[in-house]
Amino acid sequence: MSYVDLAPSARELRDVRYLFTDIDDTLTTEGKLLPQTYEALWDLSRVGIAVVPVTGGSAGWCEHIVRAWPVAAVIGESGAYCVTRQNGAVVFDYWEDATLQAERQRQHLQAIKELVSQGSKTFRIAHDQVFRLADVAIDIQGHDPREVEDLASSIRAIGGTVAISSIHINTWIGDYNKRSMSERVLTEMFGVDPDETAAVTAFVGDSRNDAPMFGFIRNSFGVNNIIPVLSQLQYAPKWVSSQPAGLGFADIAQTILDAAGAGSETSRQLLTEPAVMPARK
Repeated sequence: MSYVDLAPSARELRDVRYLFTDIDDTLTTEGKLLPQTYEALWDLSRVGIAVVPVTGGSAGWCEHIVRAWPVAAVIGESGAYCVTRQNGAVVFDYWEDATLQAERQRQHLQAIKELVSQGSKTFRIAHDQVFRLADVAIDIQGHDPREVEDLASSIRAIGGTVAISSIHINTWIGDYNKRSMSERVLTEMFGVDPDETAAVTAFVGDSRNDAPMFGFIRNSFGVNNIIPVLSQLQYAPKWVSSQPAGLGFADIAQTILDAAGAGSETSRQLLTEPAVMPARK
């Protein structure tokens, strides 16, 4: 395990009980989940560290992940909802009323389609849009960063919130993001006192849309492929792994496990099913 410049100390990480993480190009490597990365998720779960993926990914992805991966919850579509598994059933807790968010998405999708069709550059709505419940995703791979930023500016001009990841522009109508939903999950689902958040949480990310989480969580990590965009971030990770993507996540997970004394007797309680957040009106 090695880090660029600074490395975390065991003292800084010894109380971490909740690990939030991006998915694309953080957990995944060229779109695949490496065996080392998946094993790291299991290792964290076994010692009672709750893993919560925080992604711009679709409801379809979230449904699968919360069923098949050793995670406590998944925050999807950039904070539109949190997904948990309760007594075998998958439960979606929305930032606001589900019907309201769906109607906003319907109108915004039409506006984005019109905007994209008018542009001189060929952008496409993401292939998984049909599986999305609240946002609109646009593929950006292969496009010059200036083209991406121009489109993002045009979306903001029509009232859309924008987050740019390594693969998509994600856009929605609503006053939420990865950070705001993560704060809600910590307090309402896991019962964490806000005064304790800094000590008990960590976050791993790789791209521009992770900046709100880097600013929120003190114990913040970037995998190595974040380096090209560090200068563009309002908030940067405290530590950067020398390894990219899923290998970087595995190294970071081991650092956290070592700090927690994994493999020895510990006072941690194995994670039980999290509480369901109160319904939003």
